[in-house]
Order: sequence, then C-alpha cells, then structure tokens
Amino acid sequence: MRETKKRIYLSSPHMSGREQQYIEEAFESNWIAPLGQHVDAFEKEIAAYAGVIGAVALNSGTAALHLALRLVGVEPGDRVFCSTLTFVASANAILYQGGEPVFVDCEPGSWNMSPAALKQALSDAWEEEKLPKAVVVVNLYGQSADMDPLLDICGDYGVPIIEDAAESLGATYKGKASGSLGKYGVFSFNGNKIITTSGGGMLVSDDLEGVEKARFWATQARDPARHYQHSELGYNYRLSNVLAGIGRGQLEVLDERVKARRAVFERYFEAFSEVEGITFMPEADFGRSTRWLTVLTVEPEKCGVGREKIIDVLEKENIEARPLWKPMHLQPLLEGCGYYPHGEGESVSDWLFEYGLCLPSGSNLSEEDQGLVIACLRSCLFGD
Repeated sequence: MRETKKRIYLSSPHMSGREQQYIEEAFESNWIAPLGQHVDAFEKEIAAYAGVIGAVALNSGTAALHLALRLVGVEPGDRVFCSTLTFVASANAILYQGGEPVFVDCEPGSWNMSPAALKQALSDAWEEEKLPKAVVVVNLYGQSADMDPLLDICGDYGVPIIEDAAESLGATYKGKASGSLGKYGVFSFNGNKIITTSGGGMLVSDDLEGVEKARFWATQARDPARHYQHSELGYNYRLSNVLAGIGRGQLEVLDERVKARRAVFERYFEAFSEVEGITFMPEADFGRSTRWLTVLTVEPEKCGVGREKIIDVLEKENIEARPLWKPMHLQPLLEGCGYYPHGEGESVSDWLFEYGLCLPSGSNLSEEDQGLVIACLRSCLFGD
C-alpha cells in the first residue's frame, strides 16, 4: 500500500516545543537531580488540574500505586480487590506489598469495574471475615469507571478505593477529574500516555498527611538528621527535575491532546461504526473519555475477518495494532487468584479480550496516516 513504510505507532510521544524551555531552565540552574523547582511546580499544577490538595511526583505510575497501597496499610497476606481488565502494573504493585489480589470483572457500559461483581466480592469477603484493605479501580483506555456506585459499595464496608487513572488523565466523571474521586489517585506519564515525561507518575490525594508520607518513603525514607539515618523502609521513587520540566510543558497542552485523540476516534467511528461485527468502546454518559486509545471489538462470525488477521495485515504495512489487555485472572503470574465475573456465566473481560483491538490513536497521528490505517482495515474487511 505504501512505497515508504514509516512506522505508524499505537500511541507515540507528542512534544509541543514548550518542554524545551523548562529543560533549559533545569540545566541552567544545574538542578538535574530528583529535586527542584520543576518538580515542585509540576506537583502543584497536576494537583490543581485534578482538583485535589496534594500530589507527589514519582518515577512511574507503578511506584505511585505501590505507595498508595502501603499508605492504606496493605501487608503480606492482605487481600486487595483489583480490576481484571488492566495492565499488569495494577496487580504487580499489590504483589510488591505481599498482598493477595482478587480480580473483579468489568461491565459492558464502560468496560470498567462492574459494581455488581464488586458488590458480590465484598459480600463474600464480609461473610469470610476477610475484607480487602483496598479496591484498585482502573479507569481503562481513557475513560473513568462509574465511581459513585463503586464508592457507595466500598463505603458500606469501610474499604478505601485507589483510583488507577494511569490511562485517563484529562477524563471526567460527573464534572470531576478522573483520579480525584478515590482515597488516592494515580497518573502515569509513560511514553505512550496522553502526556509524557518519558517515564514518570504522580500520586494525588486530598490526604496531605498521606502525600507527605509517600514523599518521605519515595526519597529513601531519610530521617531529618544531619547524618544519613533511616528508620523505615524507603524507595528511590522520585521524579527528576528535568523530566518534571517536560511534564510541565506537556500539561500545558493536555486539553489539546484530548481534543486531538477524540478527533482520531471520530474518524474511525465514521468509517466503521456501521459495519456489522464492529463495535467501538462506548462512552458512558456520566463523563468524558479522552479516547486515549481507540478500541473496538471485531466479531469474525459477523464481519468475516478476525482480530488476529487484521493485526497481521496492519503489521505488514508497518502499522502497530494490539489486542486489548489480557485480563489479570488469565495471567500465568496470577494463576490461582480469586475472580468475580460481571454475572453468573458472564465474564465481560474474557469476551473483550477475545475480540478487542486497539488502533493507532496518537494525538500526532496525521489525517493522512490515519487514512492509510483506515484503508488497510477496509481492505481486510471488504477486500478494497
């Protein structure tokens, strides 16, 4: 299809040019370490954007999840409930604390955690006298979970929610920012996220005491003494001043990036929404999705071609596409962990994994390149 097959990525970094100013300031001041004015400012700016009181900048979203779990008191042997349809980092952070993950299915309306499944899981845990220390709710592919019923259910049992908003910075839930509704919220600035610091994350919360404790742990838990003294286990988790500068430049254009990704989604939707067997991830009416990735399902018995065939054909044209996340309850690493489906005999996440497909969705994806993706996909479906 193309003479020069440059790689079309699923979601590549998109620099604005504003980042360079902040990077130069970091170099001019010689603040290259994981301290400095950009770290402090980035924390304040993310907190303000999310509508929370405090934030601590970290070297990954996974680090933020780990610290949030420690803050709520997860210890070896403790249960933690977690969305099953997610990236493995959501579960790995539980394992870091020696916790026992129990996975909860998604629901069809948002592809995020099922309130029905969570209610059953907590009811059973109450009967067993082994309530979880926390519930990790993942906001998938740029869309918030339906937080009100999840918060109500957890509130009935006194269990805190950690909101894994790694993929959903910029999304909203009933007018509130994704990541701001749980006890703690987590953002990721990995290279493929809607804004990036190359690698990085943020823990946010209205619990200022908890935020300060996380900052202490993330800086090797060094006691306030002239000499190097440590009374608690700490980690090397802070974000560098240089990367925080990149993040500040990225944050300034976040709303533009959301707009661009939503436009990418609309072009795919216009091209394929009427095709039998093609169904796009729905946008729930309780908020706005960033459409971080355009995700759809492909049912071969209806449209005549399967997901794997599409991925293979796209790859031959140097176009990246991937299946949805493989649910955590199906991962070899987590074999034997508990799992609660959406309904009896109805595992929504299994179905989505079997048929789900992620298409190139970057905010820097040109209409011309997206046209090539659409043409390639049409050739799979219709033989064009």
